[in-house]
Amino acid sequence: MMSRTVSSWILSSARNSIVLQGKGRLYSICIPNRNKIKWKLVFSKTHLYPAGSCSLDNTFSLKKAFRHTSTEEEHLSFQLSPSQINDILRGGELSHKILDLNGKNANSVLRFESNQLASNTPIEDRRSAATCLQTKGMMFGVFDGHAGSACAQAVSERLLHYIAVSLMSRQTLEEIELAVECMKPVLPILQWHKHPNDVEYREITSQYFENLRVYWQHLLDLDTELGFSLEEAMICAFKRLDSDISLEVQAPQENELMRNIALQVAFSGATACVAHINGVHLNVANTGDCRAILGVHEEDGTWSTLPLTRDHNAFDEFEIRRLKREHPRSEEKTLFVNDRLLGILMPSRAFGDVQLKWSKELQHSVLENSCDVEALNIYQYVPPNYHTPPYLTAEPEVTYHKLRSKDKFLVIASDGLWEMLSNEKVVQLVAGHLTEFNMQKPQLAFEKPVNLGYMHSLLLQRKNRGIASLDQNIATHLIRHAIGSNEYGEVDQEKLAAMLTLPEDLARMYRDDITVTVVYFNSETIENYYRNNE
Repeated sequence: MMSRTVSSWILSSARNSIVLQGKGRLYSICIPNRNKIKWKLVFSKTHLYPAGSCSLDNTFSLKKAFRHTSTEEEHLSFQLSPSQINDILRGGELSHKILDLNGKNANSVLRFESNQLASNTPIEDRRSAATCLQTKGMMFGVFDGHAGSACAQAVSERLLHYIAVSLMSRQTLEEIELAVECMKPVLPILQWHKHPNDVEYREITSQYFENLRVYWQHLLDLDTELGFSLEEAMICAFKRLDSDISLEVQAPQENELMRNIALQVAFSGATACVAHINGVHLNVANTGDCRAILGVHEEDGTWSTLPLTRDHNAFDEFEIRRLKREHPRSEEKTLFVNDRLLGILMPSRAFGDVQLKWSKELQHSVLENSCDVEALNIYQYVPPNYHTPPYLTAEPEVTYHKLRSKDKFLVIASDGLWEMLSNEKVVQLVAGHLTEFNMQKPQLAFEKPVNLGYMHSLLLQRKNRGIASLDQNIATHLIRHAIGSNEYGEVDQEKLAAMLTLPEDLARMYRDDITVTVVYFNSETIENYYRNNE
């Protein structure tokens, strides 16, 4: 039986793993696939907060009723019913369809669907989706946190605002600044599309707004009428937010909760991939190892994959050459150790992670002046051969693509998906799901007269096509295949159940947090653009 084989393998590997004891518990260092753990030293400790405060790590929770908490439990069961599997997989579903006004949907985005599945407890991934209200376009982001969820949480809340502000005209920025000065309501910048479980750092929102204001004041001081190109705006927004994260933790702060949040944000990290879509213009900014790909329906009916990002890590020759240029030749052999930056971090670009950006002296000064950093799960660790920081940057690589009618969908996901499925497999799964979805649409032309027998035959046809068994949400469909597929590419229910019931202290050894957002394009709108601009 698959479940018995999987469960015995899991328990055997757990017993044979090495667990180091210290002030915080380290996850096993005897790991089947070491690439699945971003930080080599990952401490697990309960975060402490004042009574009534908002814990950073309670920002997202999926149903865990069927998940074991430890391999130490006496009776481990890896059995789940299909309905229990669906409850777990569908807990983070989010979907949104763009309104079709007067039958004329001018937006090139037709709809988007998203989902998340936790491996870490709590999940360290975040996602964002928003419509720009003062500029044109929609934005979608996936953020993969490490060493905690704090940085990913902050970046998911703030980055899209920074990009939107970077794209505003000088006149709009002046109007917003005047409204703030006169204590009048400020024009909304974004319309968020959120999951009910998505929350924000309400305690620190005012400080985030003030720092955003300082940023747009800086843009006004630049005294340029032309403004940024979209690529320049995205690069500037990424770099400015990372700079603000670094400066906020250095600034004097009387409020202990806000001080603790700033510490956790700066000393954890996050990779980020953000897409901005305006008509036929698609820009993707990527920092780290999240990934974005396009699904392309070729004229001959086949599907192809168009990658829009590169993974920034030790396996990318461009990244290796970039880091060698930025550091002395004497450090060439120590920049990457065991395929990790300084032997520590898998991605070579990320937000936060000030341990790889600040001088040793600055790290020591900030932590020395902070009370009880161990309770915040923050430990000063200076890797060997740490001579010429910064070694890490949040500067993104921006890709531009002009959408064509054959470009059908965009997939953005954290590396938890790409570790399990290839780009080509993801496009194949989405394309197959899209075909089935189109078959579900009600037929517009009915035989007349429409009688009960005819309607019954239609229902039987739909049932025979297996439509009822489909995940309505494509992101769920991808996650189901990512963790449940067997060697033949088919979902094995017993393997799926075993992977979903992995004990919390073991799950991270076999799968990562997975976050997926799929954006479907409106081919008719894209065709109309080219028709009207020939």
